Amino acid sequence: MSAFDMTSGGAGSAAPSPGPDWRLARNPQGRLVLTDAQGQAHVGVVPVRAFPIAAPDEGVSLVGTDGHELAWVARLSSLPVQPRQLIEEELAVREFTPVIRRLDAVSTFSTPSIWTVNTDRGQTSFVLKSEDDIRRLAGNALMIGSGHGVAFLVRDRLALDAHSRKLLDRFL
Repeated sequence: MSAFDMTSGGAGSAAPSPGPDWRLARNPQGRLVLTDAQGQAHVGVVPVRAFPIAAPDEGVSLVGTDGHELAWVARLSSLPVQPRQLIEEELAVREFTPVIRRLDAVSTFSTPSIWTVNTDRGQTSFVLKSEDDIRRLAGNALMIGSGHGVAFLVRDRLALDAHSRKLLDRFL
């Protein structure tokens, strides 16, 4: 088991802090282990982003199995490479939000409709049950909920190609 020494950013009195130093490692079963300044190992730590869409690099809480915050990382990019990779690996498993790069086709301009899209994870199709399943986010971002509960993200609808924007505009 390899470990990495870290400094807790602490979120003040509102958030529990393990002290100034903590270590992060992965045990043989693949679970994250946070060892606090007192030497207590917390197995099964889960990283949780405070703002996963608007500010994914800012504010990551390392939460124990009891749901209490053990450490706070103010900025993920400020961590050394190895512990940052451990946290990012855990977040990738926890957060499944494909990013739409292009809309290839929609079955009809009324709902429900079948959308065929190209995402950062490949091409897929999903059912849009209602226009209400398209939510506007900060800037030009959109969150599109599929009929199966998967949330798709459009980071910047204005940055999409002309064909994709034309299809999307019919639903906005």
